Amino acid sequence: MDMKLDGKVVMISGTGGGQGRAAALAFAREGAYVVGCDVNVEAAEETLELVAAEGGRMISLQPLDLANPLDADRWMQAAIDEFGGIDVLYNNAGALHARGPFRDSTLQQWDATIRDELTIVYVACHAVWEHLISRGGGVIINTASVSGHIEFLPMRSAAHGAAKAGVMGLTRMLAAEGASHGIRAVSLSPGVTRTPATQRFWNGTNEQQAIGASMIAKVPSGRVASPEDIAAAAVFLASDHANYVNATDLLIDGGVRGVSFTNMERE
Repeated sequence: MDMKLDGKVVMISGTGGGQGRAAALAFAREGAYVVGCDVNVEAAEETLELVAAEGGRMISLQPLDLANPLDADRWMQAAIDEFGGIDVLYNNAGALHARGPFRDSTLQQWDATIRDELTIVYVACHAVWEHLISRGGGVIINTASVSGHIEFLPMRSAAHGAAKAGVMGLTRMLAAEGASHGIRAVSLSPGVTRTPATQRFWNGTNEQQAIGASMIAKVPSGRVASPEDIAAAAVFLASDHANYVNATDLLIDGGVRGVSFTNMERE
């Protein structure tokens, strides 16, 4: 299916690896002009090389701290200077700092997780908001999580769940305020996804691998998602094929939220 993204300017955060790298490649393959960013300079530059090797067009700013409004403004201006405007903002980047039982968590971990999973989304959206209004519309895609819907035990993080639920709330408000300006705002919620950040669940300690196996056992599809699974959904949400999809969250979780069963039932 042609996603009709030729010439669209798509800003994607966290393009240094995982879902962000997969998204940069996927959007570029659809003819979009990609404007990436990351805190990891080497990884972000590697993504630039991969996109260029496939004949795609991409620029990237690194290192970039999206919790800093000045950095977010600089990122937006780079897109305008290079490609003339912005059509899509895909807030992919995030970092989870608080893991484990609530009683063991700290305020410092809470603040860091809220900053790197919710505040950076707010700052990036705020940076492009007036531009999208003056441009006559656009699409904002924010990355939430299945953890914003349910607590996906045995993985625990109160801060992560709270931040991702906040992303969904922010997205709905952006959709409400943006509707009259032609702005669509949607979120997507990945389930268990194989990325550099989750590698510990597949090749870490025995305890970590046991947690990974337990999570996979809860997935009706019987496997974890790939970064490409998430990127394909983001491409669809950004396209004209999704122009009636607004103010909602798309779960990409292999059925976790919709189906509940025991291991015995699965077998």
